[in-house]
Amino acid sequence: MHRAIHIVLAAACVASCGVMVVRAGDVGPRIIDVTADADNRFKIPKMKDPVITMKVNEVAVLRITAHRGGEWDEKDGSIHTFTINALKDRGWNFRLKEGTQKFPVVAPSEPGEYVVECTVKCGKGHDDMKMKLVVTP
Repeated sequence: MHRAIHIVLAAACVASCGVMVVRAGDVGPRIIDVTADADNRFKIPKMKDPVITMKVNEVAVLRITAHRGGEWDEKDGSIHTFTINALKDRGWNFRLKEGTQKFPVVAPSEPGEYVVECTVKCGKGHDDMKMKLVVTP
């Protein structure tokens, strides 16, 4: 009887460990947090000079929190954008509303450096509202 209980417990332990391994491996795309702030600057936690680094063709999710700057002139309610002009045709042009939004992205297939900028006149410092996307092999 005790042997049967041990076998059942061992099987249950192996089965549950197998489920845990499957779940642990299924983490989904990387989340990249960015803030488009009221002082008209892009920010990434723990970075003085914000840079997003991705591998070629990497899939990720940008989680961008936008705070209204001193002014804005967009009639659709956008307070900033997160735009890479060289990659606009590949979907890297996001109109940001107040609050947090998520945007799935795919890194370019070629390594390089790309300039991210705000294209909404958002206030003093708007012209300097830039950061980099660096794509590595």
